[in-house]
Amino acid sequence: MSESPPAAVKFQEVGTTLGEYEVLRAVTALVPKGRQTVIIGPNGAGKSTLIHCLLGQIPYLGRVVFDPPKPKVGYVPQRPDFDRFLPLSAREFLALSLARRPIWLGLAKGARTKIKATLAKVAAEDLAGKPLGSLSGGETQRILLAAALLKEPDLLILDEPATGVDVYGERLLCELLEGFKDSFTVLMVSHDLATAKAHGDWVICLNRRVVAEGEPEAIFRPEILAATFGLHQGLLFNSAAKD
Repeated sequence: MSESPPAAVKFQEVGTTLGEYEVLRAVTALVPKGRQTVIIGPNGAGKSTLIHCLLGQIPYLGRVVFDPPKPKVGYVPQRPDFDRFLPLSAREFLALSLARRPIWLGLAKGARTKIKATLAKVAAEDLAGKPLGSLSGGETQRILLAAALLKEPDLLILDEPATGVDVYGERLLCELLEGFKDSFTVLMVSHDLATAKAHGDWVICLNRRVVAEGEPEAIFRPEILAATFGLHQGLLFNSAAKD
């Protein structure tokens, strides 16, 4: 494995349970600073749970250490964590994260400019005036990503960002991930090995515990994928590599 790079986040012996079920067991791993890290693993491996530990949303054992100690975090959940049928337009939803006064008093000019520029970054300018409830899954993801970027994050967390998006949305996501390189630290959860291999600078293989972590060329090997996903996944990857 490669020598460990400087870390934006360190998971130190992180564990958590759901009732009597051990969801995560002594997870120790790092998220390199200024790079794109992808957590991969099968369904039920604890990938999203580890993110929730990082965000302080659930209790856990062990430590999560940040550098800087209190980073600005932008988070795009796997599913919207709000009522999509709130009587708000996409622009008004984004304004809520910037407003320093009641939204019905209007937005400051600087806030309007920032929202417009951020929507342009995620190719969502045409969605600004649309009601939240009218947006497709992919469009909602773009608005959630815009909300995360409005925070000007040190750390951007994406939990299964390709879930519910169409082919155009997947292509856009790939373009955005390339554009994010060297801008800030990205931590992404994905079940898609192709996405992880294409965009990950660092990969964490998780199945309740850390199976392996490192740079993609060290991780995408049949024996490691078999240990993470099961024998058949390792054989499938080996077959695809030969083709």
